[in-house]
Amino acid sequence: MEEKSRRLVTLRDVALRAGVSTMTASKVMRGAGSISEKTRQKVRQAADELSYLPNSLAGSLSSRKSRMVAVIIPSIADVVFSEVLSGVNSVLRPRGFQTFIGESLFDPEIETDLLREMLSFRPAGLLLNGGMTRSPDAESLLARRNCPAIRLWDSDHAAHDFSAGLSHEEAGRLVAGHFLERNLQRIAYVGAELGRDLCARRRCLALHSALRARGIDLVRVTCDSMPRQAETGRVLTEKLMETHPQTEAIHFLNDAMALGGLSYLHEAGIHVPERVSVVGFNGTSIANAVRTRLTTIDVPRMEIGSVAARALLQMLAGEHVEGQWQAPLRMVQGNTTSAARRELSDAK
Repeated sequence: MEEKSRRLVTLRDVALRAGVSTMTASKVMRGAGSISEKTRQKVRQAADELSYLPNSLAGSLSSRKSRMVAVIIPSIADVVFSEVLSGVNSVLRPRGFQTFIGESLFDPEIETDLLREMLSFRPAGLLLNGGMTRSPDAESLLARRNCPAIRLWDSDHAAHDFSAGLSHEEAGRLVAGHFLERNLQRIAYVGAELGRDLCARRRCLALHSALRARGIDLVRVTCDSMPRQAETGRVLTEKLMETHPQTEAIHFLNDAMALGGLSYLHEAGIHVPERVSVVGFNGTSIANAVRTRLTTIDVPRMEIGSVAARALLQMLAGEHVEGQWQAPLRMVQGNTTSAARRELSDAK
């Protein structure tokens, strides 16, 4: 992190840009005083242009070092991100740090608002999810930050001061290899919100590229207006089987959608894996498997959070930290795909 090259925009900078006194700029930012609407607009415009962040902790806390770490994840309700957050807290809380959590819902505007608010509290560090479209305002805010920033969940490309996540391109290739080893030809992908979740889209594109290299066209059934949940998996799987009844294998965006798809296939009398093979992603179904053990890619979700938190502590201590950490991925063989053909032949 190049701290010396960064300088926080001050209220005086805003006042100079707007052509008013510092006192007037202060009143506008605090919503106080009898200031004309024209002047207020000039000051607000100057603040936006400079990415000015008012110090919400000015006063009694101004002389203390922050023990707060800002974390922005897509959804607390999603077990994937809640487990990443648990990993973060398991490292930071024993060291006296508290996390300030925000949900972006994969929405760039919500993320921008969260960044503006969170950075105004001068946090000790910032952890935010990768793999989503970021607004120009958000990029400007990140450029002006005066704390370490770490990207979570995505390590395909280095970003900010450190990245802790997985290679989504590798995940897509793993699934392609799993299907190809079983000589499956009619392969489909079922997903949702790919317009917002760029990591999921990257996995899908990697799967598509790997299959195309072997002369196989990937059928894609997706919907950007439906949530990434079991019911969506069920609905889209029904649509897939109606339009492509010869489908032999399906890769789902996540385990939740895969379980929804499996429920439809079961009720429709379509046998798994004899007729259709199914692979999920993220490993959240593994702990709850009873009779149906979903074949999936297991991701060390808590470890991603704990690695990110340890890297932050090292940076705060002035230690050098390598640019990224890539989580190991593990293909877990369940009973929703058959054993590879070469494994069967070896058994004989």
